[in-house]
Amino acid sequence: MNKQEFIAEVAKQASTSQKDAGEVINAALAVIEQTLKKGGEVVLTGFGKFEARKRAARNGINPLTRKPVKISACTVPAFKAGKALKDAVNKK
Repeated sequence: MNKQEFIAEVAKQASTSQKDAGEVINAALAVIEQTLKKGGEVVLTGFGKFEARKRAARNGINPLTRKPVKISACTVPAFKAGKALKDAVNKK
């Protein structure tokens, strides 16, 4: 499912227009992005947790040349699914 299909499905289930659903979804994603940029986390109980994780600098290998390269430290976004979401996905 791509973003447009997601917006259409949310609009259908919320009985609203696709434009309104798109604005709400875009606003929610913007809030998550801004919070992660600040190093915070967003917890949606039952669904999961979005957080910014720090990765330490490390050595890697260029797969084409097999030469060692230094990978600098960075912060990456991460998502950990909540129990309710895990249970819903695994329910048969």
